[in-house]
Amino acid sequence: MTSSESTDVLVIGSGFGGAITAYHLAAGGARVVVLERGPWLSGEDFEHDFKFGSSSTRVFDFVIGDGMSVLSGNCVGGGSVVYFAAMPRAPRFVFERQGSIGRRMWPTTISRDTLEPWYDRVAEALPITQTSWESVPYSGGLFGAACDHAGRTANPVPAALDQAKCTNCNWMMAGCRFDAKRSLLLNYLPAALAHGAQIRPLHEVQHLTRTDDGGYRVHYTVLDDVDYRVEVGSGTIDAKIVVLAAGAGATPVILQRSEPTLGPMPHAVGRYFSGNGERLNTAIFDEERIRDVLGLSRPDGVPYEAYQIGKGPCVATWDRLDGSLPEYERYSLEQLYFPPGFGTILAQVPDALGPTWFGAEKKELLRSWQSWLTIFTMSEDDNEGVFGPPPPSGNAMRLSQQMLARGALRYEPTENTLRGWALSDAEVRDILERDGLSRVMPWTNDVVGAYTVHPLASCRIGDDPATSALDDRHELRDHPGIFVTDGSAVPGGLTVNPAMTIAALAERAVPGIVAAARARGVDVRYGAPAPDGGTSSRDAVLPLVRGALQR
Repeated sequence: MTSSESTDVLVIGSGFGGAITAYHLAAGGARVVVLERGPWLSGEDFEHDFKFGSSSTRVFDFVIGDGMSVLSGNCVGGGSVVYFAAMPRAPRFVFERQGSIGRRMWPTTISRDTLEPWYDRVAEALPITQTSWESVPYSGGLFGAACDHAGRTANPVPAALDQAKCTNCNWMMAGCRFDAKRSLLLNYLPAALAHGAQIRPLHEVQHLTRTDDGGYRVHYTVLDDVDYRVEVGSGTIDAKIVVLAAGAGATPVILQRSEPTLGPMPHAVGRYFSGNGERLNTAIFDEERIRDVLGLSRPDGVPYEAYQIGKGPCVATWDRLDGSLPEYERYSLEQLYFPPGFGTILAQVPDALGPTWFGAEKKELLRSWQSWLTIFTMSEDDNEGVFGPPPPSGNAMRLSQQMLARGALRYEPTENTLRGWALSDAEVRDILERDGLSRVMPWTNDVVGAYTVHPLASCRIGDDPATSALDDRHELRDHPGIFVTDGSAVPGGLTVNPAMTIAALAERAVPGIVAAARARGVDVRYGAPAPDGGTSSRDAVLPLVRGALQR
């Protein structure tokens, strides 16, 4: 079945970059259609198991590249459905980074100060609250106590989480069935629907062409709801404005595939990919040392044995987020939970005599999995990733009905990136192995290469056309009317969880998109309140956007 239609604005993807722009444009009066390649699930659909066809396989894409594998959301709500709701703001020094190009990566118009009002818009909309020590679960308390014992500071992480609804079930990665995690399913997306936006799941965009009136025709296929390799329909939608928010692993692929019809893409499309400098270490704790060294115990008298109880990342140490330190030596360390379905596969055996990630020693290691702690590094990489030629369809070649695919991303970590990882690995060992508390090993890179859950920068903003695909308004260079608002627009690694910054940049991009839509004849305004009607952060940014709206 093939169909064709038209709209004012076509949004590709429904994560932070897509949902935020869809809401504001629909609330402003534009006709908005959102195409999402994944399924549409809600609270009752999120299951606590790893069976094929459960939410654990339906809402993820795990794309294996050459040297880098990417785990990302694949559903209505995108990454907000599968993230751990950690929402810190990027450190001030991040915006001054030079990275591999030897000069400031970020546009001169963007700094921590200029982005602050847009951070506030997101904080009001979700909303975001500061986690208290009283609500920190056992794993976070263990990491905090270990940091204190080692002379480091530890901080509860701000989160988009309703603590009253949270059951500490630690199934956040598969979606929250209790609606405690404030995903976009609970705010921007229903608000966009209320203003007339259409959201169409299982619609995978393949490429764009131009229309005779200067707009764009978006070509899509409709996927089967069980086997994502099967196409059950196709169609096109003409739009005056296109917003790409398909994620840093898919947005550049769509643009690369569109080059034969749209014309040459900016050099930076599909280049400068960043994995946010991410690295994982697993610590296997000695329960007796937890009791004797840290003086911890649970109510039942067990010192810890609580890896599976909690809510993802809730405690971090930010001691190395010091702008006076050299670039590539700054990173955060965050306590994290990966369900056994992921963690037990890639976790290595410390001091193994045989293979480190399988075999008898690995089997023995898994007997003590409740005494684990996973530490997540977010550091400064060198934007080494490059996307090769796009596959015939989709963002990658699907290897199974759901979740698993092979992509065209190539990633060879530089000495700068490797040095940052080595420093963070040593820091984790110094904190957690002190006085015999645990044994620490990094997750292996041998099986699927390096890995990231926060892909960034493959279609980034900047001032230099040679090293950035977008201008500071998020418009694709030489292709007016196409905007990119997802993680691919972020110039480089942030040293913290990036969702808050991606969302703030999307909020900041909306006035420029409104101005471009007006110039193309769309009757749309800017000035909607937060999805729940809050107006304080909106009123704070209105004086800042008047110039953009008059362009």
